[in-house]
Amino acid sequence: MALAAQRLLVVGGNGFVGSAICKAALARGWQVTSISSSGKPYQTPKGHSPSWVSQVEWHAADALEPASYAPLMEGRTSVVHALGTLLEDTRYKAALKSGDVLALASAFASSASGGNPLKTSRSGYDALNRDSALRVFETFAAAQPEGPHERAFVYISAEDVFGPFVPPRYVQSKREAEEELARLATFEHATAQIRPVFLRPGLIYHAHLRPLTSPAAAALSASATLHGRVPPGFPLPTPAGVLRSLSGVFPPLSSVANALVTHPIHVDHVASAACASIETHSVSGPLGVREMRRLIGWPVEGDLGNVAMEPNPSV
Repeated sequence: MALAAQRLLVVGGNGFVGSAICKAALARGWQVTSISSSGKPYQTPKGHSPSWVSQVEWHAADALEPASYAPLMEGRTSVVHALGTLLEDTRYKAALKSGDVLALASAFASSASGGNPLKTSRSGYDALNRDSALRVFETFAAAQPEGPHERAFVYISAEDVFGPFVPPRYVQSKREAEEELARLATFEHATAQIRPVFLRPGLIYHAHLRPLTSPAAAALSASATLHGRVPPGFPLPTPAGVLRSLSGVFPPLSSVANALVTHPIHVDHVASAACASIETHSVSGPLGVREMRRLIGWPVEGDLGNVAMEPNPSV
């Protein structure tokens, strides 16, 4: 399929990750449409509209209500689902944009305590992270394709690196979405020829759009680099290894161990990986950070070829 033939629909295209995907797709010469609850074009945290925004079709739609966007699916060659929430207290998104440390801490504290300021269950982990993706996939599968080409559905999932600061339901809802999407693509909608791809980034950062992510990204990058340089057979346990050995007593420590060995990834690189996974017909299923880096041509420490992508549980 020629790149110019790509007609991409991004669910949540005016968000942090979704907007980066729209921009990356436009750079490839693709036709891009975004749907979101507001339908408003993307703006920077300071309220500016970048020049590329005018090249995207922006539509208001409810991902949980297929009738609100089904006509937009006709002729689409690919869909990226970038809608989701890290915390059920969605005030964290505004705090990250503004760099408000106190507001961000309050959002994390609210989620950790079980408090949920959301007005309806339609906005929770299951609705946003799982059910919306399933409804969008089913609508995509039912739409009339443009020609006989295989289509791609990219789901922005996540690596399990946020415990114990984020409720486990966050990752659980993502994994449930992956499992059901794979089942739908393989069995219920196999004749639709849709290739599912699940991107699993860890911490996604951007120095200017999400300034509070930079210190954590620097620390986790250093940790992942050091863990990656531990030679095979090293006699002493690594910090991640110690945490994994204790995870039977306190399961969230496994998530902390994953964070120590998983490189953070810039939002533009997530976007590039999403587009590259659409272009690369051999790619399907879950892709962690190492595979995403390979896909966009980044060197990977210790990469000896086609090796496993997920963090090594022995480190």
